[in-house]
Amino acid sequence: MILIVDDRQENILPLKKILELHRFSVDTAESGEEALKKILKTDYAVIILDVQMPGMDGFEVANAISGFSKARDTSIIFLSAVNTEKKFITQGYTSGGVDYLTKPVDPDILVLKVKTLHRLYEQQQELRATQDSLRKEVDVRKQAQEELAARFQELQAVLASLPQMAFTVASDGQIEYVNQHWYRYSTNSKSFPETHPQDDVCHEWEMALEQGMEFTREVRLKDLLTGEYRYHLLRILPIRQQDVLTRWIGTFTDIHPQKLAAELLEQQVELRTNELLLKNVELERANHELQQFTWVVSHDLKEPLRKIQLLNDTIKQKYLKDNEEAVAYLDRSIRSSARMSSLINDLLAYSRLSNPESFQPTDLNVLLDELLLDFDEAISRTKATITIDKLPVIETMPSRMRQIFQNLISNALKFYKDGVPPLIQISAELIDTKDVEGSPSSEGAYCRIIVQDNGIGFDEKFLDRIFVIFQRLHNRTTYEGTGIGLAIAKKNVDKHHGLIWAQSRVDEGTRFILVLPVQQASQLVVNEPI
Repeated sequence: MILIVDDRQENILPLKKILELHRFSVDTAESGEEALKKILKTDYAVIILDVQMPGMDGFEVANAISGFSKARDTSIIFLSAVNTEKKFITQGYTSGGVDYLTKPVDPDILVLKVKTLHRLYEQQQELRATQDSLRKEVDVRKQAQEELAARFQELQAVLASLPQMAFTVASDGQIEYVNQHWYRYSTNSKSFPETHPQDDVCHEWEMALEQGMEFTREVRLKDLLTGEYRYHLLRILPIRQQDVLTRWIGTFTDIHPQKLAAELLEQQVELRTNELLLKNVELERANHELQQFTWVVSHDLKEPLRKIQLLNDTIKQKYLKDNEEAVAYLDRSIRSSARMSSLINDLLAYSRLSNPESFQPTDLNVLLDELLLDFDEAISRTKATITIDKLPVIETMPSRMRQIFQNLISNALKFYKDGVPPLIQISAELIDTKDVEGSPSSEGAYCRIIVQDNGIGFDEKFLDRIFVIFQRLHNRTTYEGTGIGLAIAKKNVDKHHGLIWAQSRVDEGTRFILVLPVQQASQLVVNEPI
């Protein structure tokens, strides 16, 4: 903004038009008093001031302006048509003017001078703004340094109170501060304590320093008092402010007692593992001998049983046809022998469950079709109906899967209600979890198989007994059996890493639920004790 001060409008208007043509903003005042009022409210780059004015002349106005801090960067150009002598020009400069022109004024010269002074004003303003900005930044930096120093003092106080060796490292890797515990392992506060020759960490620490990453490592430090190397956990964390790494904070934590305890525990575990390996070898040998013994005993027991049954049948048919009482006694003996033979067969089957067998993809529909051929006589005798839905292909041990279905179907054909033909339904679906209540899923990792019948059922308070070997819920005279079948099924399901459960009510049938993995993680079941 340019201010023209002249008491005559005919002098103001030409100057104003010329300056406005050169894109200057121009303000005017017709007296010294008016000019002073405007200068107090507005910043002007250049003031063009007439010397001869009534009231306050130009020199008096200039002297007054020099006392205004607001106008300290404003340049004053004096104009005079009368006072052209040297003393007046000198007075103009001493009053604060930067130039003294006599009228008539050359417009081009005046414009050039105004442009130069205007440019100087703008540069001075920019310089002052830059100085103010630098001053503020210096103040902010000074305040930040003071706060940082205060925080660092607080940090040192915290580190001094720790029961560990604590230290700080500058961003360039030089140690800044160590607490009192440091001097138990080092006499020098500017370098790390002596470590065991096998625990050289210098190279790893230099890499962490370059990358600005956390550094954690177990080291052994030499105790200056005892000369003993003690285990410590070294941990150094980078500290950043506004993503700039300012320093590192580190600790050495004494873990010597824990380390010795862990080493002792490892030795004990190794010793115990070796003992268990030896016991396992002995157990496998004993288990193998037990299987051989079971096989031999079963074979030796079955031979005299066959003779007893044969002789009883012969006596019954040949000598006692007409003696009803004797035939009744022999029939009881024959039935007891048959139960004894069935028990021996089941015991032999149960003992074989410890034999190793591989998993393989099994079509359950094909397996059941083959199995049902063995039940033709029982199905025909009981007028049973068996329906089988489409079952999936899953990884199983086929022979053991056959035993599971054989025992479940056999029970369903055995425990039926008088006068009601057995109805057996077998279905399956994929589920998402290993749970009898798992949600169906077309991509499920488990298969839920349900074998349901309409037989006599049982009270569910006996659920904890039905899968235990030799446990029976009915007497032998009413229903045949040895109490081993469901125990065999349970054992085989466990070998498949699955679940078996039952739901039942008296006279309302029974529902057996199997949950088996579709794919087995292990392809071989190792030899285990039965």
